Amino acid sequence: MRAGDAAAWARLRGELWPGSDDDHAGEISGFLAGDLREPLEVVVAELAGELVGFAEVSLRDFAEGCSSSPVGYLEGWYVSPRARGMGVGAALVAAAERWARDRCCVEFASDTELANEAGAAAHRALGFEESGILRCFRKSL
Repeated sequence: MRAGDAAAWARLRGELWPGSDDDHAGEISGFLAGDLREPLEVVVAELAGELVGFAEVSLRDFAEGCSSSPVGYLEGWYVSPRARGMGVGAALVAAAERWARDRCCVEFASDTELANEAGAAAHRALGFEESGILRCFRKSL
């Protein structure tokens, strides 16, 4: 990930997580400044000079179903529709796993929305094992 990729990364983030453009801009700026704990690394994929995918990776002290620490964590992973089915997603995850291994991680984890069957299938295809289903709650105080 280079500073020149910021606009394309923001566009792809918007496709993955719509409706939060201001958050994306702030997080990208924080990442490029080295001020964020998550993601710690962003791997990007290009086709014909165009950014078509990214994987955002961090280290977590704990991840559901994992017994080691730290755990490499795939915080965000996206491939544009035109680049799917070409191995781009697998290459991004492989690069993210190498990054985690280089930081002495022996486990790598991720998550996806409960209803995201395509995301779950993509994870399984790359060797991830489902370790649980989590339902999160919040309450304003």
